[in-house]
Amino acid sequence: MKNAITIMVMLALATMYGCQSSSPRGGGMTKDVGFKIAVPTLSTDIKQGQTQSVTVSLERGDYFKQAVKLQIKASNGISVNPTKVIIKASDKPDVQLRIAAAQNAALGEYRVSVRGIPKTGEPTSVEFNVKVVASKADYTIKSDSPK
Repeated sequence: MKNAITIMVMLALATMYGCQSSSPRGGGMTKDVGFKIAVPTLSTDIKQGQTQSVTVSLERGDYFKQAVKLQIKASNGISVNPTKVIIKASDKPDVQLRIAAAQNAALGEYRVSVRGIPKTGEPTSVEFNVKVVASKADYTIKSDSPK
């Protein structure tokens, strides 16, 4: 019952605040000539030995028309691809990152950082969490116990 209540509260919070968080503003310091990087707010779960796609978005101000270079780094223990992307002013603002955990990756939380560097103006960066969880066991356990 506690788990069900916890899940409902988390879903309500995610709905209220959206599913993405944003970086501080980069580029120009005003809303119209700057940009932000949006990443998932909730931890992304990846099973050992698997790959998960995550969307990172560039949120441009109305007058921000520069290309932005994204540099992506993952904590040791997981990998991310691509590690560098240039988003031109005419490109779609979404980038699909593929995050992979090795079959023998240690279980736990890892960080992925995304840094956005415009041609002129201030860079900005943001981080998000990736959680490596155990993969499903290839066997079942039977019990002769009457319970």
